[in-house]
Amino acid sequence: MNTATQPSSLRIHQYAGLTPGPSLIVLGAVHGNEVCGTRAIARLIAELDGGSLALARGQLTLAPIVNPLAYQREQRQGDRNLNRNLRPVAQPQDFEDRIANVLCPLLAAHDVLLDLHSFHTAGQPFAMIGPEDNAGDLEPFVHGEREARLVAHLGPRRVVEGWMETYARGVSRRRQAGKPLATPLLDVHYGVGTTEYMRQCGGYGVTLECGQHDDPAAPAVAYRAIRQTLALLGLIDAPAEAPGADFQVLKLVDVIDREDEADTFAQPWSSFDLLKAGQLIGHRRDGAEITAPFNGHIVFPNPNALPGGEWFYLARPSGRAVM
Repeated sequence: MNTATQPSSLRIHQYAGLTPGPSLIVLGAVHGNEVCGTRAIARLIAELDGGSLALARGQLTLAPIVNPLAYQREQRQGDRNLNRNLRPVAQPQDFEDRIANVLCPLLAAHDVLLDLHSFHTAGQPFAMIGPEDNAGDLEPFVHGEREARLVAHLGPRRVVEGWMETYARGVSRRRQAGKPLATPLLDVHYGVGTTEYMRQCGGYGVTLECGQHDDPAAPAVAYRAIRQTLALLGLIDAPAEAPGADFQVLKLVDVIDREDEADTFAQPWSSFDLLKAGQLIGHRRDGAEITAPFNGHIVFPNPNALPGGEWFYLARPSGRAVM
């Protein structure tokens, strides 16, 4: 690992209220080319430092550039995707491992996480929510109602659930297909990112996808979400705006891998494009058709996915309520 030109620190801003209250951590640029959160956090810091906004209670931690190497390169990752396989590492192997050793204790020290992202294709903002309360082995959780309440106040009306369950289904299929054991995608833990790690530590958190990377409105979506979270948690003396209504809640139910570089999509898909049962999605190298198994949506389609990696996800409407 060449560290000669790599950043050697993270810039973290902390504000501690003189009255007890919950602790919130807000992240930007976990992926280096997703800067709407960085800009929104900079706006908030200017208000806090300038006196136009005051932290009334609790603790606020702001990390505007979580992956400075990827940010410096203006790309999604430095050595690897920081938002996968997130956990402390005794012997760091890459830059993201070194970031994880700083980030993970920070997350564990807080009650709530707001992680601000953007996406590469056009589309409306959406929130990623964790599971409902459960005592299962995969992702046990006790803060489902609090997380749903936070999502309801952030602004976007589209909500996606089912990440870890669907990721585990993909791991199971890869194992059954006899993929090489060294493949990280065979490890269920590889699906753990910031919010999943936060839930493992006893807190709760939301990933907010604020819009397309270059959408000029995305930083405003991120900023409003931060202000809403501060108000909802009582960290500032300001009322939260009313929660949204008419949410579209979708549940991820399957992930399809790209098996070969010659696997191609039948059209340039965007996340949340509608699918009809039997509709052609793409072709394998040998010409075999990949069709939609049900009426639903394609999510996170990646035409540049590496062979053996996640190519696209499938989602269908969920009966879960957000309020």
